[in-house]
Amino acid sequence: MSVICSKCGLPQELCVCETIAKEDQKVVIRLVKRRFGKLNTIIEGIDDKTINIKELAKKLKSKLACGGTVKGNNIELQGEHIEKAKKYVIEEGFSANSISIVDERR
Repeated sequence: MSVICSKCGLPQELCVCETIAKEDQKVVIRLVKRRFGKLNTIIEGIDDKTINIKELAKKLKSKLACGGTVKGNNIELQGEHIEKAKKYVIEEGFSANSISIVDERR
């Protein structure tokens, strides 16, 4: 017998809770200049209660071929990956209209 999701009442393999949660998120992708002129791409605004943020970070690091980490509710990627990160976040099921990009290079 399969496990039933407590939120939607569907079997775990058919659960749509995470898909619905992804469409409602307001995601901000920022490019930040760090020490010694290094650039980091930070993805914030993802709710870690409904979405497995560590799994998402692992997929992004693999697709973008870069290092990174999860700090709080933010995913920090090493390097300048704004447009590619946006593309892959959309592929993961997030709405394109809810993603905004901020460039803080100075």
